[in-house]
Amino acid sequence: MIEELGTPFFYGPALAFGLVVGSFLNVVIHRLPLGESVVSPRSRCPSCEQPISARDNIPVLSYLLLGGHCRHCRRPISLRYPAVELVTGLLFVGVAWRFGPTALAILFMLFASALVVAAGVDFDHQIIPDEISLGGLVLGLAVVPLVRSLGEGGSYGFALGQSCLGAGIGGGFLWSVGFLHARVSALLGRRFPHWPGDGEDVPRPGQADYWLWFPGLGLGDVKLLAMVGAFVGPWGVLDTLLGASFLGLGLGVGWGLLSRNWSTPFGFGPAIAAGALLALFAPLHLIWFRMPMAATGGP
Repeated sequence: MIEELGTPFFYGPALAFGLVVGSFLNVVIHRLPLGESVVSPRSRCPSCEQPISARDNIPVLSYLLLGGHCRHCRRPISLRYPAVELVTGLLFVGVAWRFGPTALAILFMLFASALVVAAGVDFDHQIIPDEISLGGLVLGLAVVPLVRSLGEGGSYGFALGQSCLGAGIGGGFLWSVGFLHARVSALLGRRFPHWPGDGEDVPRPGQADYWLWFPGLGLGDVKLLAMVGAFVGPWGVLDTLLGASFLGLGLGVGWGLLSRNWSTPFGFGPAIAAGALLALFAPLHLIWFRMPMAATGGP
């Protein structure tokens, strides 16, 4: 039905769906790192813990009508809640514009949702839950190639190869950076607040930590970038790496200025998520390749 009416008709339902999903993502961001259920109990005020009624749980609108305060205790509710809802809604509209009313659009709405959760949790706790990164990686490798081959008429083997190559480049590149940094740091005798721990020796090759525990880089970032590569493929994950590098630099400078402490750790997940979304909606490699053509009068 929607497909017959055309892509623009898809924008309204995509926005409404995204706002509702964004409301749920707020719950996931808060509860998942705490090991709490994301489905029960129902949403509560973060201050007085009173259950939020249905009329006060309308995405964005309820926040505006209540003036950003809880109906019961009148304490302010963080602007982050409607922001996550609005951002998710706009991302869903962007996905609808990018893919139209197709099965790929549903998959990439899930992808965008996973990135929002990863960014929010990493910002708060400097961790990226495996449920998001590894769960998304499995989905990207198992389902994305199948949907791409059926929807775009291409070879399943080629689509699967693109997802595997993207995951390998994304996770492999970031792991290599962390591993080499750890080895150079060990040779130079450098120590960090969390690596190695107080009174602990630098990991040796026979220990798992030698391969998986790095200063300044969490393995969650590696797994998240592998997930991104499974969805967007090799070119897309290279775009993500480039965008995340610049965004991460800006985030680090901003974080240092705000905290006035340049050694304070911060999560790289938000930069990866933003870089992945940039790669999805404005692929840098396509822009780069078009620039020489425009300069030479090419098509």
